Amino acid sequence: MTEQTLTPEEACKRISELTETINYHDYRYYVLDSPVISDAEYDALRRELKKLEEQFPQCVRPDSPNLRVGPPRPSGTGFPTVRHTVPMLSISDAWSDEEIRAWDQRVRKLLGLAQVEYDAEPKYDGLSCELRYENGLLVRGATRGDGHLGEDVTPNVRTIRSIPLRLRTDNPPPVVEIRGEVIMNRKDFEELNRQQAEAGQPLFANPRNAAAGSLRQLDPKVTASRRLHFYAWGLGATEGWDPKSQWNALHQFMEWGFKVDEHIRLCKDIDEALAYYREMTQVRRKLPFDIDGVVFKVNDLTLQRKLGNTAHAPRWAIAYKFSSEEVTTKVLDIIVQVGRTGVVTPVAILEPVQVGGVTVERATLHTAELVRKKDIRIGDRVIVRRAGEVIPEVVAPIVDLRTGQERIFHMPDRCPACGTKLIQDGAYWICPNASCPAQVQGRIVHLASRRAFDIQGLGEKAVAQLIEHGLVHDPADVFYLKEEDLVKLPGWGKKRAQNLIQAIESRKRISLTRFLYALSIRGVGYRVAELLAKHFGTLERLMQASEEEIAAVPGVGPAVAHNVYSFFHEERNRALIEKMRKAGVTVLPEEA
Repeated sequence: MTEQTLTPEEACKRISELTETINYHDYRYYVLDSPVISDAEYDALRRELKKLEEQFPQCVRPDSPNLRVGPPRPSGTGFPTVRHTVPMLSISDAWSDEEIRAWDQRVRKLLGLAQVEYDAEPKYDGLSCELRYENGLLVRGATRGDGHLGEDVTPNVRTIRSIPLRLRTDNPPPVVEIRGEVIMNRKDFEELNRQQAEAGQPLFANPRNAAAGSLRQLDPKVTASRRLHFYAWGLGATEGWDPKSQWNALHQFMEWGFKVDEHIRLCKDIDEALAYYREMTQVRRKLPFDIDGVVFKVNDLTLQRKLGNTAHAPRWAIAYKFSSEEVTTKVLDIIVQVGRTGVVTPVAILEPVQVGGVTVERATLHTAELVRKKDIRIGDRVIVRRAGEVIPEVVAPIVDLRTGQERIFHMPDRCPACGTKLIQDGAYWICPNASCPAQVQGRIVHLASRRAFDIQGLGEKAVAQLIEHGLVHDPADVFYLKEEDLVKLPGWGKKRAQNLIQAIESRKRISLTRFLYALSIRGVGYRVAELLAKHFGTLERLMQASEEEIAAVPGVGPAVAHNVYSFFHEERNRALIEKMRKAGVTVLPEEA
């Protein structure tokens, strides 16, 4: 019987059969890595399903493999915001056996137990993501974001073949949120960068950045073209399912069709957990993907709930990070760069060297005093590592290799960007000129960054061009940009200009936390901004607060309180905020 002679009822039945069959073979191929049919047979099934779905669209199932890749989002719209039902807190890091044993001691003391069983897992180096299933069907995928608010990337997670569109069970829970890591294998990362190079596109720094960038594409087709994987490692909200342990949950994930790495292990105590860590230091390079440590979790979920969380992280879990890889290279020069808050920092220009799979050419030296204490000189052979496997760091010079040609670094007395005389503030040297072009550029780039206003299209090069052509002189000018001015710039067409204006307009409503972070107040990172926002509730209350009231906020020290108070009592900063408001920027009370 051909598809032309099928009745609607017969077609719906066949479409359902094909959907389940193809999803099963996707599971065999992308999760188990154990296909049982040839590519030709698989392609024939896909072609048959596609023809039937086109002829009988009323029969298409929501978990159809042909619905994995949807249409692109309109340019400049960004991703909707999602509030996590259960916060996705980051896990505290440890770097030594002593720190791990101290954590184990705290856990046992809080629980009143002599011994605690731990679940041990690889710590994936990717992008954390939460998948929400309702009655077994995937309804939402969201990034971790700040732990409370993430981005809705549902169309993109649907393209990842190792993520089931429907849980592999006839009796799914009403609601389950499964957390895991979106990663890219090293060989796929290398192939992607090869394609980027051939196309004249910028290369990705590492597989983690490639995975994160791929998941945040406006066009799901681009995400689908990148070979991403999802490994499940945790739980969010659940209804109708109450696993007893982390170990049970991970094995249930496997039964439902998820990848869970084979190297997970149940450890009866902290000694077994530390033995696992040492094994994984040997295994890590044999894995197809990057891991940057291991994670230990109290296995019993009832005990996890009893331990609870601090303001920053769960008490029941800890990440034991791998020691940073160290290499040697040469310091070609030491320059200074001006940050967005005016801090002038020495930076080592290095002979390019591979550290942990990434080419390192620059490393911050933090302060002139640190350069003096470490006695790092221009021309030195030095030991370099990636601190936390992320930030390049110069550990020390190799004094025995000195030739006598090395030069001692001296901090300049004037700002390299504007010529203003530098002033010293403790260990730091500061350019006091708020109109310094380097500071202005840095503040605007920061204002547009993801955790601030999240304006796509305002990177360093674009901002530098806007400053060069006199279109912006301070961060508030971003909100006064006009399409007719942008199209006159070299390399700017009508579409690019429209996209930027739309992106700016769509981000004018902003939470107090993000707004405070966007202002580039010295010492106010995202966490401090969040503490201030939650304590004061509104921008007006914070601006009217005394320095003592600000310092009284838990987690905000006197130095930061002084910076915040001083910032809001400088006339130019108040004028900047008022200028933003007149352009339509609305700072929402933290409750909103």
